[in-house]
Amino acid sequence: MEKIYNLFSFNVEEPLIFTQLDFWLFFILVMVVFSAIHKHFLVRSIFLTVISLFFYFKTSGLFVLLLGLTLVVNYLFGSLVGKTDKDRSKKWLIAGSVIFNLLLLGYFKYAYFFTDSFNQLFQTKYEIVNQFALWGNGFFGEGTFVDKILIPVGVSFFTFHNISYVVDIYRKEIKVSSFFDFTFYVTYFPHLVAGPIVRARDFIPQINQPFTLNKQDFSWSLVQITKGLFKKIVLADYIAVHFIDKIADSPEAYPGFVSVLAMWAYSLQIYGDFSGYTDIAIGISRLMGFTLLENFNSPYKAVSVADFWRRWHKSLGSWLRDYLYIPLGGNRSGGLGTYIATTIIFVFLIFITQWYELIYVYLGLMILYFLCWHLLPKVKNYLNRDLNLLITMVVGGLWHGASENFVIWGSMNGLALIFFQYWKKISPYENSTAWGIRAWRIFLTFNFITFTRIWFRLDEAGEPMKMLNHIWVHFDFTWDLFVKVLETYQAVFWLILTGFVLHWLPQSWKDKGTQLFARIPFVFQAICIAFSVFLMYQAISDTFKPFVYFQF
Repeated sequence: MEKIYNLFSFNVEEPLIFTQLDFWLFFILVMVVFSAIHKHFLVRSIFLTVISLFFYFKTSGLFVLLLGLTLVVNYLFGSLVGKTDKDRSKKWLIAGSVIFNLLLLGYFKYAYFFTDSFNQLFQTKYEIVNQFALWGNGFFGEGTFVDKILIPVGVSFFTFHNISYVVDIYRKEIKVSSFFDFTFYVTYFPHLVAGPIVRARDFIPQINQPFTLNKQDFSWSLVQITKGLFKKIVLADYIAVHFIDKIADSPEAYPGFVSVLAMWAYSLQIYGDFSGYTDIAIGISRLMGFTLLENFNSPYKAVSVADFWRRWHKSLGSWLRDYLYIPLGGNRSGGLGTYIATTIIFVFLIFITQWYELIYVYLGLMILYFLCWHLLPKVKNYLNRDLNLLITMVVGGLWHGASENFVIWGSMNGLALIFFQYWKKISPYENSTAWGIRAWRIFLTFNFITFTRIWFRLDEAGEPMKMLNHIWVHFDFTWDLFVKVLETYQAVFWLILTGFVLHWLPQSWKDKGTQLFARIPFVFQAICIAFSVFLMYQAISDTFKPFVYFQF
């Protein structure tokens, strides 16, 4: 009875995640049933919805009820948009759906953040009351829900999926689907809790397509899954536990140059962690006959900040581009929405940072826009584009979390993208194919992205500047000390070197390796995979490291 109870109960210390044996037993059982019902599309959708909700329950507990609520509400919004003829009414319905989803997202992710900022700004003492917990405890019994507001795993991802469904119906890119096709799309367990973000228009048409899987696809999926496990278990977790976390928790205990090494390593860790998850998600999804689009394209080969954001977390970047940047006006002239959004962003920045000098920056921008409107219309278009870029990247920063540091991180990347838009027009190196120039551009881009990630990695406001100050004042680099650090963390640095070498290998070499693997007999494939997984799991630390993007 205890084993059955554990199977159908949630344990916050043991969530069902891709790196655990329990998940792979779960996946094998899913595939056994799936192989028997895959020809019956409705039954398949119902089964995968139920299984995905169970997966979410094992990952997030009773937050599955919240997920269920969003499914019902957004399906109703989508159905009403599909049935309504008047364009104005459709826009009001879309606005209602977006407001519902963003308010829900804001409540769970930003309630404490906004309340604390408000209290600091106006010297008040307001406290947050978890209304959902009060309702839930009244219905299910006292103690069912904790009073503190906890962030549901993957809330940002399924919020974006819900919005995509309603908006894509409005744009006539998809038709209103059956309820279970919609719930299957949103809850599909490979992408549910940490992405990639999947557009409704890309996924829903696949739901009623016959299942196909040839040997080439099967072998490719095995490579993707194994590669993802290697990135997460060996690269990300081992490097984090045995090196990065120690430095980030107390950088003042080490020479400043060690913090620089730790941040370089962190760039590899976060790439291995997040791209490892999406590699596994894409691999197991393909085994089930569904295609999830690529989410990473060797981002540290990027030769500019713009190139990096075309390669990194592509699903989020394209979502923000199509559902925020372009509606604001994109590269063309912006409308009223751009300036409303700009005002909101500046008010928000002033509110949370209490940097009142930003009022002058905002007024300067508005005056500049007014002058350009009458005197220099072409400059006005550039200003619109720049504001749209900055808004998009600040929102991207906020999407990652309720923190001043995330806002700064997003703003820095937005300003860098704006700078690049002008620099590329005068740069003598923009179209150069020389190896040395390309290597230099990759080096600069990588180091800028790594520098901004100091604000991404450290939690508390002010911590990034403390680390930077420590690096500047106590850099203390000597060759003997550097060698000592390398010897102390020898295994870690060998892994870091291996990770970057593998990352920078030509893509054609990696593709040929996958093709070669696909040609060998299945028995030898199974032996290779089993041996590789066995070796990887020897690197698992006693310290449990959840996927980084679970918190988003």
